[in-house]
Amino acid sequence: MIPVSVETVLNPAEALTVDMLEKAAGPLKVVLADDVESRVRRGHGFVSECLTDGRPVYGATTGFGPLVTFGGRDSQEAQCDNALQHLTAGQGPELPPEVVRATMLMRTWSLARGLSGISPTALEMLGAVLETDFTPVVPSLGSVGASGDLVPLAYVAQSLRGVGEAWLGGERLPAATALARIGLRPLVFTGRDALSMVNGTSVTSAAGGLTVAILRRSFESAIVLSALLTDVLGAGSDFLGPSLLRAFGHPETAEVGERLRDHLAGSVASGDRPLQEPYSVRCVPQLLGAARSALDWAGGVIERDLNGVSDNPLFFPDENLTAHGGNFFGQPTAFASDMLSIIATQMGNLAERQLDLLVDPVRSSGLPPMLSPDPGVTHAVQGVQLVTTAVVASMRRACVPASIQSIPTNLHNQDVVPFGTQAALTALEQARCLRVLHGSLAVGLRQAAYLRQDRPKARRCAVLLDALADVVPPIVTDRPLDADVRAAADVLDRFVTRQDPKTADN
Repeated sequence: MIPVSVETVLNPAEALTVDMLEKAAGPLKVVLADDVESRVRRGHGFVSECLTDGRPVYGATTGFGPLVTFGGRDSQEAQCDNALQHLTAGQGPELPPEVVRATMLMRTWSLARGLSGISPTALEMLGAVLETDFTPVVPSLGSVGASGDLVPLAYVAQSLRGVGEAWLGGERLPAATALARIGLRPLVFTGRDALSMVNGTSVTSAAGGLTVAILRRSFESAIVLSALLTDVLGAGSDFLGPSLLRAFGHPETAEVGERLRDHLAGSVASGDRPLQEPYSVRCVPQLLGAARSALDWAGGVIERDLNGVSDNPLFFPDENLTAHGGNFFGQPTAFASDMLSIIATQMGNLAERQLDLLVDPVRSSGLPPMLSPDPGVTHAVQGVQLVTTAVVASMRRACVPASIQSIPTNLHNQDVVPFGTQAALTALEQARCLRVLHGSLAVGLRQAAYLRQDRPKARRCAVLLDALADVVPPIVTDRPLDADVRAAADVLDRFVTRQDPKTADN
């Protein structure tokens, strides 16, 4: 097997976090605690008892969806095949590998609660593939975010039994070949294994969770970039006054103001700025404070989803209960993901306007147009700004809520649906676009400081500028800047991850 890089003990008493989802991008060892194994075995045994007793169990003794009024296939293995084959109908671009891997981790966590009736063998198989970089090839279109992410999860389940394709070591292979290379035999699903694999909103919640993780870093990036902009421009800090921001009535705004004051400690106003800065400077606390409040809400919703069970039916051996219901209805994360798209887009609007402020000689206190050292001969960040305009327009267009786009389907069995999967995947793309905008602004700020021939006065701002200067050379003559933008975005991620918001950078 491929060497394990991370070990996590999976225990239902502990919370699954968005940070753990990100770690699943690489090989991850999942260790099932003893109480988890016993619960899974007991849940699986209870399902077997129900089937032996002749109780009706959706998907085990019946057809699926609106065909629930008809009987299923005769054997458990054939019934599992019945579940997966008709759902293997996805279309569209493939899901990013990190989303698929995070989905598998989340599905493992949900099934380990012991309420879905999955067999220990099937759960162990999920853990075994997570220990390698085995990643099923999964199309992105097919889920309506209700009855679980049935179609994409079917591709995950199919790959475990050697059907379809998977990535391994950077190579796209038949799933059966990839399993053989990591020393695993294709899984034979029995009982309720197949439906347990697909009947949950794990793709939706995983994509939403990854989005939260990215946006939490981007929020921090927005703060440090706004501070650096203020310093480079030589702007005053009256707009950050504690009394002023407390009067606004929103504690998150006051907190952002405090953070900005900390980052600007030592900064000196140039004296040649207007009495009131443009909103892209002056209203940063109000904008980012609102973003923080909304991000906290959306993140809390999604993290609850990460630790819930979205299967149907659920099995409660202690109550002798098979509960049929609608926990697979992914409305909470659908709403939250649409909010994440809005948060990302408004922070993107801010970054794009801040770059525009820098490149405009009328408003930048003497910086040359397009931050060019020789305007006309060198165009500097002109192309970068064009791209930021295109990115912002794309983000705005994508902000149409998915969570209200209900279309009845499945013979009206699914007569109202939340489209949470599309909402979450869109939000994830929005978060990635925001990183591009922040990387672009960072390149602009690095160039502006170079043209000023003066380090920022605030120590923290100077530390950030030095980190950017290490990977982004000054633009003396025109060169491709696409890689510089991406490198700057990576610098920001590292910078905000290493620092504690309340302490100085080391």
